[in-house]
Amino acid sequence: MTGTASLWQRYQDWLYYHEGLGLYLDVSRMRFDDAFVAQMQPKLAKAFEDMTALESGAIANPDEQRMVGHYWLRQPDLAPTPELRDDIINTLDRLETFTAAIHNGQLTANGQPFTDVLSIGIGGSALGPQFVAEALAPNQPPLAIHFVDNTDPDGIDRILSKSTSGSPLRDRLATTLVLIISKSGGTPETRNGMVEIQAEFGQAGLPYHRNFVAITCEGSALDQRAIAEGWLDRFPMFDWVGGRTSELSAVGLLPAALQGIQIREMLLGAQMMDQATRDRSLKTNPAALLALCWYYVGRGKGEKDMVVLPYKDRLLLFSRYLQQLVMESLGKERDLDGNLVYQGIAVYGNKGSTDQHAYVQQLREGVPNFFATLIEVLEDGGSGVVVEDGAIESGDYLSGLLQGTRQALYDNDRESITITVPRVSERIVGALIALYERAVSFYASLVNINAYHQPGVEAGKKAAANILTLQKRLVSVLQDAGEPLLIAELATQVGAIEQVETIYWILRHLAANGRGPVLVGNPGQPASLKVSWK
Repeated sequence: MTGTASLWQRYQDWLYYHEGLGLYLDVSRMRFDDAFVAQMQPKLAKAFEDMTALESGAIANPDEQRMVGHYWLRQPDLAPTPELRDDIINTLDRLETFTAAIHNGQLTANGQPFTDVLSIGIGGSALGPQFVAEALAPNQPPLAIHFVDNTDPDGIDRILSKSTSGSPLRDRLATTLVLIISKSGGTPETRNGMVEIQAEFGQAGLPYHRNFVAITCEGSALDQRAIAEGWLDRFPMFDWVGGRTSELSAVGLLPAALQGIQIREMLLGAQMMDQATRDRSLKTNPAALLALCWYYVGRGKGEKDMVVLPYKDRLLLFSRYLQQLVMESLGKERDLDGNLVYQGIAVYGNKGSTDQHAYVQQLREGVPNFFATLIEVLEDGGSGVVVEDGAIESGDYLSGLLQGTRQALYDNDRESITITVPRVSERIVGALIALYERAVSFYASLVNINAYHQPGVEAGKKAAANILTLQKRLVSVLQDAGEPLLIAELATQVGAIEQVETIYWILRHLAANGRGPVLVGNPGQPASLKVSWK
């Protein structure tokens, strides 16, 4: 089906439109046929059943025996118990009351109005809030937001030193509200960021507890610490909400509200999309359509990458947000039956039309190992300045470049999906978040995997913890050693000869930072290096 007339007909046949949101989903440039759709009906029927069971409170994460309830956050009446429903409602009400007290000066920082928010979190506790801030924060927000999302001391220092409002954030700590976001408080990246910022408060002679807010599970170590130290406030994380689906919980709603973003509108947009994606007819269920396309293009094995190209600066971080949501959810070694399957869909992207001058050349003519998702925003915004021939504005170029990319890709047998929204608003952002959350759930059912655990992430954390334990042993032995040692000798003394390469990496890092070890010899021949303690 390549003729112009037949493509127009296919576009009409497969176009999805949500009247309340003004959102279009176009899958016509994916080359599946009716036979494929018919073949997928049993899998789709099961996916609809699985989604119903999930929303009803079934154990959807069997590895951890947990319910998965992020859908209840935007429609609490769906929660399986009155207690859960009330927890969701009360948290939202309390969050709004807290935000109003910050904005109207009822809650102050040492008698001064708060000026900034510093959000400390990792993964979903950072990517969602960052995406929403980039997309929706007003140009002059009530509080400016900053993020610590890594255990990089140089990165933290840059955030504190960067000049905004005429001074670096370090000089405004007294009026900075600090959000610590962690289910347990034990996540190393978040804990380290918290410790670094506490130290900054101490150096400034400020009592940090008056500025700190915990967003954590009730009863966690972080929660207990916040209570004991008298932090400004605490808000709950729920164990039935995963980090990558937590944007519409207190994790994302509190930082959004503090910036003046209308969080009820975000929740409404998500609720409207949830409702649309409960429809059991494929053509009127946008999340099922997305999941079907992903399955088709990757043959149910993730054989093609997803390239996300939003043609709007405000949506710059959407691809990063989707990267975690999709890859952490779908990147699994085994299916629910224990079979080795190596599932997943790689996600990357930047924005249009920047990518016209970056990697679209490869998308058009290089390795055909991807499908594109183009995101169009109909309302241009801005000043509407005419830039050419008395009739062409900058936004016309953006629209033309999107359409041109879509056509050029299709002409060279590269497939694409296009999502069109009227504007970037709270309601639309909430709907986009929900759309992809639902698509991930549908696709996980189609390929029979658990989308709600992350054993690979946990494996990496455990390996890192083991390395840090080894580092402590190395430092102790080196401090007591009376003479320089070869790395292999040091490995023997700490009882880790099989980890000699890891020991070398640890020593090289410590030496580069002047933290005790001194390496003498040829760096290009690590086995010859002798190590002493300075």
